[in-house]
Amino acid sequence: MKLSIVIVNYNVKHFLEQCLHAAIKAAKGIDSEIFVVDNNSVDGSTQLIREKFKEVIFIENHKNVGFSKANNQAIKKAKGKYILLLNPDTVVEEDTFLKVLAFMNEHPDAGGLGVKMIDGKGNFLPESKRGLPTPWVAFYKMFGISKLFPKSKKFGKYHLSYLDENKTHEVDVLAGAFMLLRKEALDKVGLLDETFFMYGEDIDLSYRITQGGYKNYYFPETTIIHYKGESTKKGSLNYVKVFYNAMIIFARKHFSGGGATLLSLLIHLAIYFRASLALVKRVVDKIYLPLLDGGFIFLGFVFLTSYWENLRYHPGYYPPEYLHFAVPGYIVILLTGVLFSGGYRKPVSIYKIVRGVLWGAISILIVYSLIDERFRFSRALIILGSVWAAFALVLFRVLLHIFNVNGFHLNTKKAKRIAIAGRLKEANRVKKLIEETTIQSEIAGFIALDKADSDEHYIGEINQLEEIIRINGIDEIVFCAEDIRAAQIIKVMLALTQLNIDYKIAPPKSLSIIGSNSIHTAGDLYVVNINAISKWNNRLKKRLFDILLSFILFIFSPLLVWFFKNKKNLFSNISGVLSAKNSWVGYILNEGTFETLPKIKPGILNPGDMFSEISIDTKKQGQLNILYARNYSLLTDAEIVFKGWRNLDR
Repeated sequence: MKLSIVIVNYNVKHFLEQCLHAAIKAAKGIDSEIFVVDNNSVDGSTQLIREKFKEVIFIENHKNVGFSKANNQAIKKAKGKYILLLNPDTVVEEDTFLKVLAFMNEHPDAGGLGVKMIDGKGNFLPESKRGLPTPWVAFYKMFGISKLFPKSKKFGKYHLSYLDENKTHEVDVLAGAFMLLRKEALDKVGLLDETFFMYGEDIDLSYRITQGGYKNYYFPETTIIHYKGESTKKGSLNYVKVFYNAMIIFARKHFSGGGATLLSLLIHLAIYFRASLALVKRVVDKIYLPLLDGGFIFLGFVFLTSYWENLRYHPGYYPPEYLHFAVPGYIVILLTGVLFSGGYRKPVSIYKIVRGVLWGAISILIVYSLIDERFRFSRALIILGSVWAAFALVLFRVLLHIFNVNGFHLNTKKAKRIAIAGRLKEANRVKKLIEETTIQSEIAGFIALDKADSDEHYIGEINQLEEIIRINGIDEIVFCAEDIRAAQIIKVMLALTQLNIDYKIAPPKSLSIIGSNSIHTAGDLYVVNINAISKWNNRLKKRLFDILLSFILFIFSPLLVWFFKNKKNLFSNISGVLSAKNSWVGYILNEGTFETLPKIKPGILNPGDMFSEISIDTKKQGQLNILYARNYSLLTDAEIVFKGWRNLDR
């Protein structure tokens, strides 16, 4: 047998599906076998393999045994002259296997081979070619010096960044995402070292291959997509610790006393250095924006206080305690409102900021009406200060957006314009799939693969893609893998990297659409979170809404009570909500779906109150409950209360 392909999977079902579709196509005409080793996934991966890929050799582990051990399980059973270790979050071209096998046959000195890899947006991944992490090479990498001087042969050795990415080179280290190995070399140097659980095993094996008298090659004549750029949170402290500890294992194994000690020391220093930076960055990221907001609001209160004193009273009318204690208290309440409203989330939402300030202002006024008169300074200044706070915070975000400050782009709710590249039948299937999702999108049209594609939905051919994107304002291209070769998809991605377009791939006969930033989901175009209302922050928001509305109803009850027939019920409902026995909004009591939904307090009102003028059958009631639970927002509660307020005495 010529080739044995080994794929180790752990909870990336939809990426695995896409990877296998591409690998099976590429293996056609080659005497080959494909192994999938699953490390106890809980996302339906095992069912996928059994139902859709019966031709693969499946090894199912009942615990996560790690990357090295899982690969070794398959390698021991493999019959191929060459062994390919392939990550499940990759897509190979149709002729990738033919090209790499031809190269290995022509170079009998080659023990291992890696290929050119790009991420989900078409950007070259530097880990495609790497040098040996000697103490000084590791030092330059860990402390960022290699990034400052990427073309330097001295400082750029970790990723060999001084070598042309489009030319074949002899390299020290291959990437574990695509690692083609000569079985003869493995028999000589041994399998993957199972001491390495997740990272470092590719470095160790690459080094042992060169020590065994073979060479490792970087081969850019074929390109694969590897979603590693999105799948690994490399900025996290956990990644730093796991990866660098793997390098310590490597150093102790292969470097003699002094070198191992030096590298171990450098790595520990790097871990503490990165941990300190991560901690400081995390604290600064959390507090700097609220501090700036608080400063802007305080300056506004200082100006408004002086203006109001001169307009209505006299300079110095308000005591120093007002600015020293009362105003900071107001600011804390206002910013807390913005926080719970979601005003500090990204992308920035002006609506959530204004809503948060409004909540804060109402809360201040409620507290103001309940405290001792000695601490009641001025309702007018509270209202004026709140208006200033909303204006200042919104203006600040708009300026950040205009000046393109990273991370502060306004959420304009613009529908994503999507073009689907494929034959009519498959393009229509994918179109329907997208339309059934909750994403805000607009299908701009289909992209023809050649002249044979003719229909009113087609807006151009794939060789006109750059112009199609520019003229039609396309934000995302979805490729139908049923109709388009992976090689063509990769070619397009490489050619259009400068356009900053998102790409997705729809595997044939699949409900998943995989994209460049969806490794942690089962396909971000169709996943729906049924239990949105069960999230702790949504429960907190709902409870705060209940309390706030109860206080408003109670304070204004002398006026509002005359609008209700069952006045006693109104006060009973206010009491029940304040004591957390009830909520102002809950589910429609419906036996069909009520018991299967996330548990919430019984509601005085329900989603059906938005449609009081029509009769809603049991099936529709169940659908309304599901929609309410799945897409919960405070705005929905507010709308239900607004439309059904006459039933608050229910």
